[in-house]
Amino acid sequence: MYKLIAFDGDDTLWHNEPLFRDAHIQLRELLSHYVEADQVNDRLYQAELANLSIYGYGVTGFTLSMIETAIELSDRKISAEDIHKLAETGKAMLRAPTRIIEGADKVLRQFAKRTDVKLVLITKGDLIAQQLKVDRSGFEDLFDGIEIVSEKDPLTYRNIFARYGVEPSEAVMVGNSMKSDILPVLACGGTAIHIPYEITWVHEMVDQTEIDNDAIVTVETIADVPKTIEKLEQDRAVQNGATGSMENV
Repeated sequence: MYKLIAFDGDDTLWHNEPLFRDAHIQLRELLSHYVEADQVNDRLYQAELANLSIYGYGVTGFTLSMIETAIELSDRKISAEDIHKLAETGKAMLRAPTRIIEGADKVLRQFAKRTDVKLVLITKGDLIAQQLKVDRSGFEDLFDGIEIVSEKDPLTYRNIFARYGVEPSEAVMVGNSMKSDILPVLACGGTAIHIPYEITWVHEMVDQTEIDNDAIVTVETIADVPKTIEKLEQDRAVQNGATGSMENV
């Protein structure tokens, strides 16, 4: 049996990437009379990467990256009014209601009833923005713990699991990002369930050659997670029973 079940937030429990997609579209339209759309995409991504170590993940860094991109690609000709529009776009993203992914509420409530596991949210991004999403989601009281982190890597997961008194092998992580939610958990010895989302930020994409598909459990929707975990737990029980039998021979 697993002792800890963890869920990602953005694009696993609630929609997030569509907000960034819409902001991308607005920026491309704003700069359409200066450069081609591909140039906007490339330069914005470069700015985001450069700013990650300063602002971290989230809307704040993204908004400042949009403004930097607009100033550079317009050769500083962009108007103060247009800069203001980009700033307002960032504010609107932060104020946007948290749109819950269908089935998430039911699944979380189902796991919250279990007394034999700890239910934890592990989400990455700006502390204030992520906390706002949690507050608006109505999920806060369902979790035994909420972890808002600046990065998701094997060490981060090991430390979180240790804080809750479980070994990585006793934990399962559910998320949409192969790079952040799946591969780091597998690397530290945990179990991970991948729920692909319709949009993936380029920074979260991984080389398919790095993926051991046999080690990854993929489901279509969050509604499939309870049955999947039940099956994984049954398989583990059988495996442990077989191991015990061999040890007694």
